[in-house]
Amino acid sequence: MSTASEAVEIAGSGLAELTCAWLLLARGHRVRLRSSGPTAGPRPLLLNELTLNLLHSLWGRAPLADCHDLTHRQVCWGPGAGPIGRRLPQPATVVDGARLTERLLARLAARYPDAFSEPPGPPRWTVTAAGSSGHWTAGRRHLLAGEAPLVPGTDETTARLVCTELAWLHLTPLGCGRALLQAMIPGPATRPTELLERLLAGSALAPALRHAPEIAVALPAAPRLHHTPVAPGRILVGAGAIRYDPLSGTGTAQALRTAILAAASIHAMANGAPQGPVSTHYTTRLRTAFHAHLATCAQLYPQAFASPSWQHEADACRRRVPPHRGDGAPRGADA
Repeated sequence: MSTASEAVEIAGSGLAELTCAWLLLARGHRVRLRSSGPTAGPRPLLLNELTLNLLHSLWGRAPLADCHDLTHRQVCWGPGAGPIGRRLPQPATVVDGARLTERLLARLAARYPDAFSEPPGPPRWTVTAAGSSGHWTAGRRHLLAGEAPLVPGTDETTARLVCTELAWLHLTPLGCGRALLQAMIPGPATRPTELLERLLAGSALAPALRHAPEIAVALPAAPRLHHTPVAPGRILVGAGAIRYDPLSGTGTAQALRTAILAAASIHAMANGAPQGPVSTHYTTRLRTAFHAHLATCAQLYPQAFASPSWQHEADACRRRVPPHRGDGAPRGADA
């Protein structure tokens, strides 16, 4: 059965944008890819087994560049967890996100060389993950991140998460004797490198590293959701539409899901589905996922942290979860 072809511009070359382009091209739509240029430096991504399966189901056997496989995860969550915690089987792969998108871009160009040429006429839709304000944000927390060398002989197949009084810290082995150290704190940091060093020194992860990261960055990391992910002529995907707390470990999978939903929405509207109901469906799906994620955050953080600043973070998540009617259905979006 033939379908209508839509002209779409993909503004960006992140994982969500490229996946949306790949799906639209496979359905016969005319896509122009406007790359955002190379990403500065490596960008480690920890992909769990479910995320990897989703990625492979969309792209075939996705080309993973310079990957490092993990087999276990060790979690010490909360004051009663002990200094070490349980080591549980949990396969995952660490990849350089920048290299991964480069390889996906090359695969897309090889399969659909016309995706880089100007389509006839102006595009009806622009798909992007950047450049749009207007988010609901649940909290003020920031993520500190930096790389450091592991002590020789340290297990490089296990990711570790521990808590201190102020923060949770996550150590991700990257292979070749190095690791990514991340720390979530309940607010901004003016001196992230110094703070990350102090947090490491007070944690059970300190013996695993030869020294603290020499350079660290602080990034906003509270969950956020765009007010209007679909507007006339524009659909937001990835972090531009929805961002999860990194504690969940499902942010990459959610970015891929937004790409699937956006491609399906454009395809449906190209074949006669009215824009209003399709836009509402896309928005509702994202809000439902966002509220479920916030409910999890509001439950987990009080279990590990008793300080007023972390109480504020948990309360910020609860305030964004809408109340429910007597029939169990959500009452609607928060204002």
